[in-house]
Amino acid sequence: MEKIRILIIEDNDDIRESTAEILGLANYEVFQALNGKQGIELAIKHIPDIILCDIMMPELDGYGVLHLLSKRDDTALIPFIFITAKTDRAEIRKGIEMGADDYLTKPFDDIELLNAIESRLKKKERQTKIYSENLTQMTNLFQDSHGLDELKKSFDERKIKLMKKKQVIYYEGDTANAIYLILSGSVKTTKMTDEGKELMTGVFQAEDYFGITSLFTGREYKETAEVLEDATLCSVPREVIDQLLYKYPDVANKFIKILAQNIVNHEEQLLQLAYFSVRKRMAEVLIKLHTKHPDNQGFEISRENLASMAGMAIETVSRILSDFKEEGLIDRNASKIIILDMTRLQKLKN
Repeated sequence: MEKIRILIIEDNDDIRESTAEILGLANYEVFQALNGKQGIELAIKHIPDIILCDIMMPELDGYGVLHLLSKRDDTALIPFIFITAKTDRAEIRKGIEMGADDYLTKPFDDIELLNAIESRLKKKERQTKIYSENLTQMTNLFQDSHGLDELKKSFDERKIKLMKKKQVIYYEGDTANAIYLILSGSVKTTKMTDEGKELMTGVFQAEDYFGITSLFTGREYKETAEVLEDATLCSVPREVIDQLLYKYPDVANKFIKILAQNIVNHEEQLLQLAYFSVRKRMAEVLIKLHTKHPDNQGFEISRENLASMAGMAIETVSRILSDFKEEGLIDRNASKIIILDMTRLQKLKN
């Protein structure tokens, strides 16, 4: 049976060698790198099953290592654990938002190390299962189609990407070079006003496409796309989409319908911002989110994202949610919201 490969990137000889010794005794195959640059070279050469990486290093720091490896298809999905002497929450949060899976704070003991490794490996195994299930799901999405068979094939041939909450997929102004299909999780799109205020322009769930408007109206993305809940995505390049649109009318028809619905949604949002009271706008936002989570288990969303969707201040969001809870319209626990009285919420919206 082939051993699980672990790459340690650490400039401190004592820590690197002692960690390698522990992992070797646990029957892992271990590779060691003295700095970030050497770590990237070894990662590309050996494609390890998991990477342990120090943050503060010469040549290239841990953030740089994670950033560069995440850009490559062959290394982007390798579980990545930061080893850090820092306990500052901002530094740790920065690593997690960049896509790191976990972190170990120095000094760590043998049990902490092995538990972190085993936890990440189990998660990777689950992700592999998700990958297989999503391929089946994609087949179901495109059943009974003609030109859409070619569209499905185009997505099948692309690698499925697993992205973590708060990871940015593309920024407003980036070159619009692909459209995306969500297989699981959710994504939000936002625009910045001239005053520097963020306005949420859309929330997309499983089976939704996004990036279409930008692809068809110019060479740059018109919005920023960010992962709202851990998501699996698939993308197809602009040139492939152009060929499919030219060749197959049913593909063009599918995207025309999506664009038309996007226009309707944006027009409704503008009308709400112009004419609805803040209570009506919040009711509308909550109803929309509920329709995407119809299992009555509620949905999680931050006050910041609610404020962006409704076009109001965070303080106003907090006040309205508190009022809605007192009125028995919703139940709220931290960032999770459950609709208790949809009928009254609908009346309030109307």
